Amino acid sequence: MKPIRGERWPGTRSPIVANEDRTRYKVSVCDWMLLKRQKLGALALASEIGCDGLELDMGPLGKRPTFENQLKDSTVLLQFKREANSVGVVFSSVAMSGFYAQSLTNRTDFETPIKDCIDLMKKLGVTVAFLPLGPDGDLLTNPTEQTKELISRLRFIGKLAEAAGVVVGLETPLDAVGELALLKTIGSPGIKSYVNFQNSLRAGRDIHQELRILGVNNICQIHCTNTDKYWLENDPAVDMPAIKRTLDDMGYKGWLVMERSRDANDARNVKGNYGANCRYLKSIFQPE
Repeated sequence: MKPIRGERWPGTRSPIVANEDRTRYKVSVCDWMLLKRQKLGALALASEIGCDGLELDMGPLGKRPTFENQLKDSTVLLQFKREANSVGVVFSSVAMSGFYAQSLTNRTDFETPIKDCIDLMKKLGVTVAFLPLGPDGDLLTNPTEQTKELISRLRFIGKLAEAAGVVVGLETPLDAVGELALLKTIGSPGIKSYVNFQNSLRAGRDIHQELRILGVNNICQIHCTNTDKYWLENDPAVDMPAIKRTLDDMGYKGWLVMERSRDANDARNVKGNYGANCRYLKSIFQPE
């Protein structure tokens, strides 16, 4: 995790503000979970539900040579930057969620989508990207000859990130010991862990132990939600005050990004679900 330098917030180049708790932790939300992937309205909605930031997705990937990224258009990019400034929301990170369903290893051209993501990060002043290793997770839990190719590609991505002064955060199915070993194998400060609480909880792992094993310097950002069933405040599996104490003890400073934790009986109620979760997170991580 990059420390704050020159009064800058990790994940963005926006100035931080005064209160220690309110600057140590910021709350963001994924635009695709607001049902507004790369939609200008995601910024106003994020602001309305109380978020400090927005994790902007790169757009659909599929069989395209690269992401269908509307912000490649300089006019659209300017609209997003102006709207973000207008509603008081910053871009916490840029996500490549297309790799949830697609193998990085099996793509003939994996470089172009990654380079396009880094290019957008630089234009938005964002320093953290989210890269889920969806289908490639099997190559990590059950190594094959293809695993060598995956590691080689991740090392290449790390070099691109280093050169640009950004970090690409990986989400994997590995436990903290395995993920730490993966990061050491890649050996690049441009590649870190993008922690997802849902993965630890689903696997029955101890979140506190996982965080401590990874260590603050190997974590670039956190998806701070569980699977869809309960709001965070009603989820018996999530002790958020205890998680805050662990993060405090570790010296973590950074974004907490909401992905899921929707009420399963009302999953499409975007304002209700994410408004409630944002208020709850702020009551703990940004107390008045």
